[in-house]
Amino acid sequence: MSLDPKIKRSVSLYSFQEEYFHRKLTLEQIIATCAQLGIPGIEILGDQMIRGYPNISDEFVKDWHSWMDKYGVEPACLDNFLDWNKYKGRVMTEDEQVESMTLDILNANKLSIPVIRVIHDVKPIILERLAPAAEKHKVKLALEVHAPSDLDSPFEQELYEMFSRLQSPYVGFAVDFSLYTKRLPRIISERYQREGMNPALREYLVTAYNEHRLEKGGDLPPKIMSLNGREIDIMWAFMGTHMIYADPRKMLKYIPYILHVHGKFWEMLPDNTEYSIPYEEVIPILLEGGYQGYISSEYEGNRWLHDALPVDSTEQVRRHQAMLKQLLGEV
Repeated sequence: MSLDPKIKRSVSLYSFQEEYFHRKLTLEQIIATCAQLGIPGIEILGDQMIRGYPNISDEFVKDWHSWMDKYGVEPACLDNFLDWNKYKGRVMTEDEQVESMTLDILNANKLSIPVIRVIHDVKPIILERLAPAAEKHKVKLALEVHAPSDLDSPFEQELYEMFSRLQSPYVGFAVDFSLYTKRLPRIISERYQREGMNPALREYLVTAYNEHRLEKGGDLPPKIMSLNGREIDIMWAFMGTHMIYADPRKMLKYIPYILHVHGKFWEMLPDNTEYSIPYEEVIPILLEGGYQGYISSEYEGNRWLHDALPVDSTEQVRRHQAMLKQLLGEV
């Protein structure tokens, strides 16, 4: 049994995007695979995996519930992508954003999904306006804190002030473990090599990131060019080094407002450890703080491999779940 049965394991189906995109696995087959791996919770991306989303057919609702019963798994989370730029020449008004996300809440309720992972940058006022609907339909709204932001970043502090004032159990954070990336993922630097990056530049990016002295923002492009980098290398550098290494103990202050966790990983090794993120340092903080909710395995190494190497999402997720079982004290 778990040291803390209030922490449950789940998996974001984002982890299987390679197999899903290439039609190697259907949605039902992915759910069946998760069940075979002994993963209790399922996190789904509506825009990617539900045809016609945000409109959900009665047929899909029926299929979804039948799959949960058939494979002995449970709904854990619905990923929200609020596209406020969908209208030509303008962004969504606040009312339109609230209307769009209210539909997400209704969809989650139909699918018996307890939490919506809210995309970063959704303004505090939007979540505050949505809190009554979230409470009415028993669906929690968890805004994702994702690198390069951190829990103590200005935007997150605005949210924290609102959460503290509102004291609603239906609005809070979803913490993504990209915040705790101690080493630059090896598969990223290997992709740099395949893309023809200057070896000296590649080595600089790896070493500077690992030593926590890498330039950020507008300071990085001049450094790249000074090391004989190309314009394309600027893009690769920003894509590959946007994660951060923050102190995981910061989470203790925010545990009452953490409603969901993304267990990000890029490369699970054969010994069931993650190359870049010290899970053995991070998971104990959640246990210490009394976190209650899911930890969703979220494999992101696929996008750095699929240009040239085979992707085995199932094995990567299996290793990650094995690690979580061990760290959570499951037998």
